[in-house]
Amino acid sequence: MADLYSTLGVPRGATPADIKKAYRKLAKQLHPDQNRDNPKAAERFKNVTAAYDMLSDADKRGQYDRGEINSDGQPQGYGPQNGSGGGFSGSRSQQQTHEFNAEDIFSNLFGRASAGSNQQRQTPRAKGADIGYKLLVAFDAAARGEPQRLTLKSGKVIDIKLPPGFVDGQQIRLGGQGMPGPGGAGDAMVTLLLGRHPFLVKEGDDIRLDLPISLIEAVQGAKVKVPTAEGAVMLTVPAGSSSGKVMRLRGKGFAKGDGSRGDQLVTLMVHVPKDDAALEKFIKGWKTGDAHNVRAAVGME
Repeated sequence: MADLYSTLGVPRGATPADIKKAYRKLAKQLHPDQNRDNPKAAERFKNVTAAYDMLSDADKRGQYDRGEINSDGQPQGYGPQNGSGGGFSGSRSQQQTHEFNAEDIFSNLFGRASAGSNQQRQTPRAKGADIGYKLLVAFDAAARGEPQRLTLKSGKVIDIKLPPGFVDGQQIRLGGQGMPGPGGAGDAMVTLLLGRHPFLVKEGDDIRLDLPISLIEAVQGAKVKVPTAEGAVMLTVPAGSSSGKVMRLRGKGFAKGDGSRGDQLVTLMVHVPKDDAALEKFIKGWKTGDAHNVRAAVGME
């Protein structure tokens, strides 16, 4: 597919309203009901609809603009690939094994009848090949368990429900969404890839965050905003907090297999400013700290 913005005839900085207006105009012109004898119009209608589906989704549009996914909704550098014929069960990536019988092989090759029977063996009808996909899931969306949209090689667009507790690189099977065959269609094997976040890090079912706080906030205590996968929340920092203190935001992590959610663990990092004359003057006159052996815990007196 060409550039999505070119397909809709809008600039890259177009507003959602402009994109919707352009799509409605093109859809009205190209709709198959209005162009029954024009297959090119039907093809353009399909491309225009696919482009609108991508650009009307804020998350997908952002990924596309950043070059993380291509116009087909696939991660850059990845594409549908034919499976090797092996399969996967559920979220497990263990390949199936197939047992072959020599007599069956020769019977299928030469049409030889089985012993004690005048009926010729029937060759099993083979299913179509599996197709592999890689789907990049934004960090926040993964933590929230939001369904993800995937465009199949056939052009069909489907919504995928993320399995609770999924891990980066986990595979899921979509039955009957692979290549067609005499015995039915194969399956689509989707590898889920977890996107990175600028501040948050996944650790098991929990999320980790190093949160800078000022010296005044550490000494006096404060209420500060903290980024989470669901937006900013307020966190109460106790007075007298030191760097390395870990605070817990319950239920702000990733979904678990039992339906509950992990936590977000916030590590406080006290920021001491450089070249602050007032602070340096205060510290020089502050003698109380000399009476405290802050390294006694590590055996240093």
